[in-house]
Amino acid sequence: MRTDGEATRARILAAAREEFARYGLAGARVDRIAEEARASKERLYAYFGGKSALFAAVLAANLQETTDQLPRDALDLPGFVGALYDHAVEHPAHLRMLDWARLEGAPETPAPCGRPGPAPADIAAAQAQGIIDAAWDPDDLMTLLFSLATAWAQSPDLLYTGRTEDSAAARGRRRQAAIAAACRLLAPAKGEALPI
Repeated sequence: MRTDGEATRARILAAAREEFARYGLAGARVDRIAEEARASKERLYAYFGGKSALFAAVLAANLQETTDQLPRDALDLPGFVGALYDHAVEHPAHLRMLDWARLEGAPETPAPCGRPGPAPADIAAAQAQGIIDAAWDPDDLMTLLFSLATAWAQSPDLLYTGRTEDSAAARGRRRQAAIAAACRLLAPAKGEALPI
């Protein structure tokens, strides 16, 4: 059972999650977070120390949730891409928080249990077995896979047309496209070096 203090802290985190995803660190207002959380600003500062620390706490919580929901099996990287796509669709605020952190130069906030997805050593082992194209650096490969899975969050459609297709069919089509692209990226090369 939660104590009053734990419940207040959880409300502050939930309110901050919405505020930071919408306005970023610079545009977020502690007054709005406290009001939405039904807490005093003094209580917010007592729990988190300040706006930057609260931003870091929300970012860490988002990264932990993402890490917990994604598979870590290097032998099923297409499954990882599909799961990451699903997570990005279900939790768009998590991606917005990462964008704000990059744009505003927010301090690094490592995920409590490491970065989401398979470990580089596990990818290297799959490469050594000939399952994954060995020409890719494991860290570069993970960056590419993250980009494939989250590409539609960065789509310019909204800018050009004022809307984006968001039907179940469109989401399914995009998910399959990301997985298919990952499969092509992962397939061991047939004696060819990467064109880089």
